[in-house]
Amino acid sequence: MEQILLMNEQVPTAVPSTDAPAAPALKPKKVSESATTMTQMVMPNDTNPMGNLMGGNLLCWMDIACAICAGKHCETHVVTASVDHVSFQKPIRVGEVVTLEAHVTRAFNTSVEVIVEVFACDIKGHNVRRCNSAFFTFVALDGHNGSPVPVPPVLPLTEIEQQRYESAPRRRELRLLLGGRIKPEDALEIRHLFT
Repeated sequence: MEQILLMNEQVPTAVPSTDAPAAPALKPKKVSESATTMTQMVMPNDTNPMGNLMGGNLLCWMDIACAICAGKHCETHVVTASVDHVSFQKPIRVGEVVTLEAHVTRAFNTSVEVIVEVFACDIKGHNVRRCNSAFFTFVALDGHNGSPVPVPPVLPLTEIEQQRYESAPRRRELRLLLGGRIKPEDALEIRHLFT
């Protein structure tokens, strides 16, 4: 079965010698171990002329929350490799409180997928609504030379964690396909969509 690579992920090209010590297996980590919640208040300098939070500012906050989550899971520096489709479903007004909740969904060779959900409410905590969500992909990097490093597997425990974990390979293939990294016939998880 052919392996699919994301960004700078690397697959060993040679079979390791049997007398060489095997690399230690990374211990799987629970989703809750890296879960990240970030809260911001929308200030006037965060908004457009209509008094709504600018999309670029929200994307920045989403990227930060996801990067913290991915970094905690990988226990190293990470860089953003991709962001899935983002649509701004509901406006967030000046003075409202934005809560971003980020969770790792799955780990691949040197990358992790993180989902972030965005909620808004008034300063009293009323009128809570889900305004946005997206999947971010991060590549873990060695702190000394900046090369990609292996990441710990994800241990999904809850039903939603398991659903996100199981659907992650399809999202990954779609990202790679849309990014021109693989051909439709090489997309084993989603090939049926193209036949």
